[in-house]
Amino acid sequence: MIEYRSIGKTFADGTEAVGDFSLQLPSHTTTVFVGSSGCGKTTLLRMVNRMVDPTHGQVLIDDVDVATRNPVELRRSIGYVMQAAGLLPHRTVIDNVGTVLRLNGVSKKETRERAHAVLETVGLDSSLANRYPSQLSGGQQQRVGVARGLVTDPNILLMDEPFGAVDPIVREELQAELLRLQRELDKTIVFVTHDIDEAFLLGDQVVILKKGAEVAQVGSPADILAEPADEFVRSFVGLDRGKRSLHIEKRDDGTSIVVDESGKAAGVLAP
Repeated sequence: MIEYRSIGKTFADGTEAVGDFSLQLPSHTTTVFVGSSGCGKTTLLRMVNRMVDPTHGQVLIDDVDVATRNPVELRRSIGYVMQAAGLLPHRTVIDNVGTVLRLNGVSKKETRERAHAVLETVGLDSSLANRYPSQLSGGQQQRVGVARGLVTDPNILLMDEPFGAVDPIVREELQAELLRLQRELDKTIVFVTHDIDEAFLLGDQVVILKKGAEVAQVGSPADILAEPADEFVRSFVGLDRGKRSLHIEKRDDGTSIVVDESGKAAGVLAP
């Protein structure tokens, strides 16, 4: 479990990215931070692997303060996927995927074996292994980025707007792929996006943020849609503009499901 305890961050120029933020992120679930640009969501994500250290407060992983961990070792133990993949252009796909394994002292032979296996896991053909990033499509590059984040089999995967730089069709494919991977791999995922539809699709727990990482509402997609906390949340999720026309349907198993105007399920209501 990841826990933020009264965390805050003010940068050297006086910018307060995070005011006072506390939250628990359950293990083996996907928590999505969603909000407008500059609300602090990426800062919160980068505090988990100490790419950003807080001004005050603590971030804990399984009750251990990350501030007590060596930052390099910590980062190598956590998967990280960024926007536009962040691949090394002069290295082949297989070498990009195996980067962290090699840094951790894994042999070249084992690195290649594990890298090939994880490429298959994310749906990439082994024939792409010896290509360079410039020879791949945007969607393929993002899959390589996901493979690199997963190759060490980390418990935690951080994803910082990973699908924001691809076209809508590829984005839908990558979202579906992430849902499949999570069903199979059962990771603790922290995902950052500014797209509320993406947040509702991917998140078990969605955290809607205002400026300074102030929590407007946290909950499942269905609970937020059924009971928005205030007018800010109603506006952010599009309920005030008729963007979402929702109704609740009872299912045979006794659960209730929120359905939008197209008939697409937005989530299951908590009992």
